[in-house]
Formats: sequence, C-alpha cells, structure tokens
Amino acid sequence: MMKIFVAGATGAIGQQLVPQLVQAGHQVHGMTHSAAKEQLVRELGAEPVLADALNADQVAEAVGRVQPDVIVHQLTSIGPLDFRHFDRGFAMTNRLRTEGTDHLLSAGQAIGVKRFVAQSFFAAYERVGGPVKTEDDSFGVGPAKEMRQTVAAICHVEERVLAATWTEGIVLRYGGFYGPGTSLGPDGEQTEAVRGRKFPVVGNGAGVWSFIHIADAAEATVAAIDHGRGGVYNVVDDEPAQVAEWLPVLARTLGAKKPMHVPRFVARLLTGEIGAVMMTELRGASNAKAKRELGWSPSHPTWREGFAGLTTPHPVGQEVR
Repeated sequence: MMKIFVAGATGAIGQQLVPQLVQAGHQVHGMTHSAAKEQLVRELGAEPVLADALNADQVAEAVGRVQPDVIVHQLTSIGPLDFRHFDRGFAMTNRLRTEGTDHLLSAGQAIGVKRFVAQSFFAAYERVGGPVKTEDDSFGVGPAKEMRQTVAAICHVEERVLAATWTEGIVLRYGGFYGPGTSLGPDGEQTEAVRGRKFPVVGNGAGVWSFIHIADAAEATVAAIDHGRGGVYNVVDDEPAQVAEWLPVLARTLGAKKPMHVPRFVARLLTGEIGAVMMTELRGASNAKAKRELGWSPSHPTWREGFAGLTTPHPVGQEVR
C-alpha cells in the first residue's frame, strides 16, 4: 500500500484512475481546485484535497500535509478545440503543465516523494522517418505553428520530471484518449463532428494516430505507479493507423455518412497548418516498452473494437484540474 497524491483527480483520466488505485489497495488523496468537486473525489474513493495547482503555497501545503509516497500529475483544463487557434484552447492546460508541474515538483522535493508520474502526449514526435515511433525517437521537434506553445509545455513537463534526480520520474506519453469523459466519447466533441461530417479526411490521410481507451490509460498508469522505472513510456494501443483507415471505420461504427475528403491546401485554409499536419504527417507510437516493462496490455487492443463502445450514451465530463 502506498499513499498516492493525484493532481487532477476529477478529470477524464482521474475519474478512471482513482477508483483503480483504491481497488489496488492504495490510500489515495485527490486534489481539486473546486470545492464543488470534493464530493466527487469522495465518491471515487479518495480523500479530497482542495488546492489551486497554480498557487505554489497551496500546493506545497497540500502535499506537505498528505506526505505522499507518489505524486501523479494529470492536470489539464482543455477548452473548445479550434485548430486555427489551437494554443488558445490549451492556454490553461499549458500553464498547468508549466507552472503546475514546477509547483508539484517543488512540493514533492520538499518532502522527498519517492515517485513522480506525469502525463504527456504522443503527438509531439518528430514527423520524419518511419510511421511508428519509440520512446527513443526525437520528440517535440518542429511542431505546427498553431501548437508550438502546447508542445513546449508538454516538453517542459517531460524535461523537468526526467531531470528530477531526487525522485523516480516517469513520463507517460498517452495516445489519443477515447471513451467516457473524453472528446471522443459517446457524445464528445470529436464524435459529434464525425456524426455531422465535419471531420474530413485531408489529402491522402496518411497521418498515423495512436489511440488509447481512457480505462486502459488508467490501468497503465497504475502499473507505472506500482513498478515503473524512471523514464518515458508510450501508453497506446496495439494498432497505430492512418487517418484514411480509422476515420471511415469510426464513421461507420457511429452510423454516420462516410467522411468527406478535402485537399490539403483547403484544410490549411480552414484549420491552419496544424489540421494538415495532424491528418497527413502525424506519427504513431509503439507500446512495446510499456508492455515489456510494466507488464501491461490494453484491454481494448485496438481502436477497432474500442470504438464500438462509443455508440452507448454515457454522461460526458471534462478534463479539468
């Protein structure tokens, strides 16, 4: 049994992670900045801790009071997605990944926390070479201009956590989340865009995406907390796939019309560089290291079977701090 401090306990992954940690026998303290969400933390099985992640003193006091063995950083606050102004929608999340990360690390160092586990994202791999990347490949190089601040914030998390020699720093590069509480949930923003034929295949649709069901992401996180080693793990399913392959399958699964095709230059006019990049140049990620070292395998091995669950209505939450 370990005492675990989860920052972002009421977010999409937090709501999956906290019950799994409790079930595994850990004592869990869930941080939220909203007093209105304290009851939700209790319902998830954790002891609520009220603190604003952007207030260094509050974070230090909260961590100092709990004295956890492990800190888990799942802080996000994602607004409506607008590809032309992508960084704007991630502005608060970027602060949580920079200022929030620094506050949690400082508080953790003050008490000598044994392990620090933080959220990252697969989509920042350099868009050169093969279609599927491992943890050893270049990361955070040459992002689309509309998401430079967002990628810089992700890299900040990774660099600070991996440089923390006083603890075992673990970074989890999650695939694209789908499932309850995500934008690709039964009634999520991306799901509705596919239903409304507002999510087209751009150009050749050769961008490779890696997905992970939100429950599988939580299971991998539990494994990393229990016996992960310092470093980076890709937490993705077994089948990276091109947009031209997975998007029509998703539309068919949802009972929607076949996605439209638009030329790359049109997408750039409508969504900026990022839309074209995500749909035609993105690289996927391999989960071989996570399987090998964490002893973990996704319960939804591929998005093909996982997407089937998106046809079942489910209350949709938000990824919030």
